[in-house]
Formats: sequence, structure tokens, C-alpha cells
Amino acid sequence: MTDPTDPTDPIGPTDPTGPIGRARARAVETLSLDSAATRNALSGRLVTALAEALTDCGKDPEVRAVVLTHTGTTFCAGADLRDPPHPDALVALLRQIVELPKPVVARVTGHVRAGGLGLLAACDLAAASTAATFAFTEVRIGVAPAVISLPVIPRTDPRALARYYLTGERFDPAEAVRLGLLTTTADDVDEALSPLLDGLRRSSPQALAETKRLLTARVLETFDRDAAELTALSARLFASPQAREGMTAFLERRDAAWVV
Repeated sequence: MTDPTDPTDPIGPTDPTGPIGRARARAVETLSLDSAATRNALSGRLVTALAEALTDCGKDPEVRAVVLTHTGTTFCAGADLRDPPHPDALVALLRQIVELPKPVVARVTGHVRAGGLGLLAACDLAAASTAATFAFTEVRIGVAPAVISLPVIPRTDPRALARYYLTGERFDPAEAVRLGLLTTTADDVDEALSPLLDGLRRSSPQALAETKRLLTARVLETFDRDAAELTALSARLFASPQAREGMTAFLERRDAAWVV
């Protein structure tokens, strides 16, 4: 979810121009979260559009890999409180990234919050500039990082993750690398990505697909085992009085009632 204390969080209406930008260079398709008015929050509209774009990439034999990036100063600010996606749709999107038979590489130059970290963890590789910041802010509005745990928990260090899940604190790219959320970080994210993308372009499409299956098997086991339970947990928490208070406090730009 979004962070009520963070000026990068969504405050405006949905961007009417279309939420996903697309470009291609040397067999790498770049999908850009492009909803500046909501700071790329996960709305129902954005989730649907991103899923459709990923489906196109998965079917296109000319696409070797996908880069998932963003416009503006925020990669993704979490769920859009005014137009949240159904939990089932978010589960399906995260699983689609994990299952896509082509590597998906996150390119981050801005802020990542809550649900945005689910996108990041679902990707196979992830690079961020040193200007990026991260936070699991769900606990601060009365919910839990339930659905996004499906890709996050299998790919991160449990003891290190506990701190940020429980406190909602912000952390930097170096810490995100230590947790396992990022592959690498650098002042120039494109310079850091260059050898990764070069390696993917030199690799056989068949070999990439099968190697990705080996790497994601454990993550997909988590989806198979826990998706229904975590979806139900998300729905229950969102309907709770504390979540209503937390979301109201966020929209009113004030502390929630439980803050001491």
C-alpha cells in the first residue's frame, strides 16, 4: 500500500493517456509504468494493461527479454486507494511475471513502495539507481503485505525482511541488494544493466526459458500453496475498521488513530 507520510505517494486521478509505454531495441521490449498522475500506483486499469502487454511479449518470438521500468520519480507507489485492483488480479499479474518464458528485468530510478516491491520481486533481475528508495508501508495503514509476499518471501532474507515488513521503514538500494530484492545498484542504472542485457541477448531463447523455470520453481510452489490464503487475508484486512481508518488518514494526510 501507499505511504501517507511520503510525498511520492499517489494523490491525483488516474492518468487518462494510457498507463503502459512500450519500446523495443535489439530484441528487448521495454514496458514503462506511465501513470504520472497516480505515481504509477497499481490501479485496476494499470494492472490490466500491464498484463496485456506481458502477454504480447510472451507470444512474440522477436522478444528475447522484457525490461519493466517507469516514468517519473516513482517506480510504483503501491496500490491505488481510489481504484485498487482485485487481489486475484494482482496475484495473476505477479504470477505472470514469474511464469513468463522470457526474463523480466526491473529498471528502477525512483521510489518503490508496498505493492511496487511485489513487482520488483517477481522480476528475474532487478537494478536500481542509488537515488531509489524502498518501503513496505502496508502496516502503516492497517493491512499486511499479503499478496506481494508470494514473490517477496521466497527471494529475500527472512531476518532482514522482518524489520522492514514490521516497521514500514524506508531503506536504500544497498540494503535492497542485501535483502535480495535487487540484483545490483549503481549511480547509472543503465550502465549497470548493460552487461545483464548483453548476456540475455547472447543467450538462446530456449535456454533462457528453461533456465528461468529452474530458478522460479520454488517461487511458483509458494503461489500454488499460499495464493488463496493470502488473497483472502488481503480482502479481510482491507475490509477491517483499522484499514478504513488507515486509508482515511492517508487521504486526509494525517496520522492514523493508533499512532502514539
